[in-house]
Amino acid sequence: MAIIDADAHVVENDYTWSFMPDEDKSHRPAILIPKEGHQTRAGEYWFIDGRVFAKDVNIGLDTDQATREATDVKKRLSHMDELDVNTHVLYPTVFLRPLTRHSEVEVALARGYNRWLANIWEQGEGRLRWAVIVPTSRMDIAIEELNYGVEHGACALFMRGIEGDHRPSDPFLFPLWAEAQRLNIPVCFHAANGKFEIFDYFARDSGFSTFKLPAVGAFHDIVMKQMHKQFPDLRWGFIETSASWVPYVLNDISLRYKKQGLAWAGRELLAERNMFVALQTADDISYITDVAGEDNLVIGTDYGHNDTSTELRALTNLRDNGGLDPVLADKILDKNPRKLYAL
Repeated sequence: MAIIDADAHVVENDYTWSFMPDEDKSHRPAILIPKEGHQTRAGEYWFIDGRVFAKDVNIGLDTDQATREATDVKKRLSHMDELDVNTHVLYPTVFLRPLTRHSEVEVALARGYNRWLANIWEQGEGRLRWAVIVPTSRMDIAIEELNYGVEHGACALFMRGIEGDHRPSDPFLFPLWAEAQRLNIPVCFHAANGKFEIFDYFARDSGFSTFKLPAVGAFHDIVMKQMHKQFPDLRWGFIETSASWVPYVLNDISLRYKKQGLAWAGRELLAERNMFVALQTADDISYITDVAGEDNLVIGTDYGHNDTSTELRALTNLRDNGGLDPVLADKILDKNPRKLYAL
């Protein structure tokens, strides 16, 4: 049985933006350091398009800087060997929030990040796959970047549950969904928020409403709008939100379907709609599989971060200490993520 980490991270650094094409480098983010004596939330900040974002507040100190920033890819692979993990699927850090309202800056950031990840993938011996960033304000370039990612090791399309003014069922995004379906790459909604008004409104919140709930809402929207009818072969992932919400949301949607006279797939819905959810070891896995089946659950470690989803040894803990039938453990750790990401 292989072990696939369905949610690992890279932490961006100044070197990341050196991969920006020359025409984009005027938008390169800068690093700001508070003056001595000032009490600040972070030790460093990103300065992007006139806005400031904390740079180092969600850093997992159970990884070292070279591995979480992938500046030493061989060391990252060696650490994966120590953790008994075959593959990391890499998600971003800074892009978990809205960064700019200007399309030219959004394009520059996406291009730079994607070329950095392509470089990491080239060094990664096939073990470091990644989620491509697309600038949704420029659909033509978004589709170009999606294709670039697929050609350079990307195995997922990164999305935030709220992407500017667009929900997943917004026809504005349909060309992107159609291209992802054609390329056989899943759309994965990571715990993230892409709308400034919501991000700012919950700025002093714990992060639950800011980051977790948008992905849950995206799941609800996709099922309620029956997106599977328009994109029958497209796979959808919901990453770093745990899976304990799945029974609640399925029950809510079933009641709404009943009121509308729609047929309800019940336990088979996730499989029928090509929807995958990343669980955590703290979830009641037996209850979730009773409600939603066994074939569409994956798990990640949140490698490189330090929040409620982080568990560096989650994968081997699930295999060795989770009390699961070995067949189910094999599905969650290997077969299901292999199916989600088409590995």
